[in-house]
Amino acid sequence: MEFLNRWFDLPGRGSTVGREFRGAVATFLTMAYILFVNPSILEAARVPKGSAVACTGAAAGVCCILMGFVANFPIAMASGMGLNAFVAYTLVIQEKLTWQVAMGVVVLDGLLILLLVLVGLREAVMHAIPRDLRLAIGAGIGLFIAFIGLEHAGIVVDHPATLVTFGSLRNPAAAVAAIGVVIAAALVARRVPGALVISIVATTALAFAWDGAWGGLGLIERWPPRFEKPDWSAAFEADVRGALRLSLLPLVLSLMMVDFFDTLGSVTAVAEQANLIDERGRVPGIRRILIVDSLGASIGGVLGASSVTSYIESAAGVAEGARTGLHTVFVGLLFLLAIFAAPFAGLVPAAATAPALVLVGFLMMTQVAKIDFEKLDTAIPAFVTLLTIPLTFSIAHGIGYGFLSLVLIKALSGRPREVHPLMWLTAGAFGAYFVWGR
Repeated sequence: MEFLNRWFDLPGRGSTVGREFRGAVATFLTMAYILFVNPSILEAARVPKGSAVACTGAAAGVCCILMGFVANFPIAMASGMGLNAFVAYTLVIQEKLTWQVAMGVVVLDGLLILLLVLVGLREAVMHAIPRDLRLAIGAGIGLFIAFIGLEHAGIVVDHPATLVTFGSLRNPAAAVAAIGVVIAAALVARRVPGALVISIVATTALAFAWDGAWGGLGLIERWPPRFEKPDWSAAFEADVRGALRLSLLPLVLSLMMVDFFDTLGSVTAVAEQANLIDERGRVPGIRRILIVDSLGASIGGVLGASSVTSYIESAAGVAEGARTGLHTVFVGLLFLLAIFAAPFAGLVPAAATAPALVLVGFLMMTQVAKIDFEKLDTAIPAFVTLLTIPLTFSIAHGIGYGFLSLVLIKALSGRPREVHPLMWLTAGAFGAYFVWGR
């Protein structure tokens, strides 16, 4: 106990071991949906689903423990929403990379971001991108994730004339998912702790009951679950050498852009809530936090779980009194225990994870309210980004079109000097990729 008090400075931050553990349970419950949702998304990239569950838990566990011990900060980590969609739908499905090469891109992303942190450039890159464009990327990814959820559920289907249309609720999966969306929305609206996890469990139970009564979902034969050793077949398969191609540079930059935005915002928000801001409004030890967060991306890629990043859901733990990295270590241990829940995760159908995707999309979409639509030279590129991410079914293309439109609008408006040199460089890389890279 004395070691914990000294290492995590529990007395100095006015906390106790019990309070940190209670906060960790709250944080874990709000994040645990990733154990079901991440494998569901990565399955589209042909990552073995059973292994993805174990690897998701392992990656989150390792990174949380690192964050706790190295940075002593109450922010937990797990595979990032949006980042996993980028891996599955942009790198693998659109760009036709193998999932092993895609994970190699994730490893490179983490190493490059770590380099930027060590030389002090990460903040510079963040400041190079106008705030409205950053907000639009987050909101556009939210729309993208919600669209993926609706497609997984069969609520939205393809159509030769209109491209997409409403699916039939006579389809059992679509009907169950639609009910699940209502359940998830009600729980989120009532601010129930662990709302998304509860909605996944409830919708899974509904799906089994439906299948038992009327069939059509093919779930009954999966019961009871088969308890086996955790499957690590997706771990240590990242093909970094295959990712070292000049043609993949715009995609690496896109992934870095997606990875950049969450962490500083999440860390600042959690620090303010925990009263861990110094007199200058800065987060003490921010470099250590960013170093671990950067390593998380590479660790996630190595373990085949997609990029691991900091989670704003850690605010739930802070609300319960957590103030130190001991909270984050406890969250990591809970994720490691969850590895052994993989057989149960395999019982969860897409119809049960789809509602969680829709509600995660809603939560990410709320960023759009902060965009200044009166400032047209940044609002229009923000709108282009917001529109093209879901409609092109590609986060990378949406970011690229947004960056290009910003640079062109500024240049044609006679204000090219308002564009940061890093934006010119990135927009140029995207332009070359769009013209010659496909």
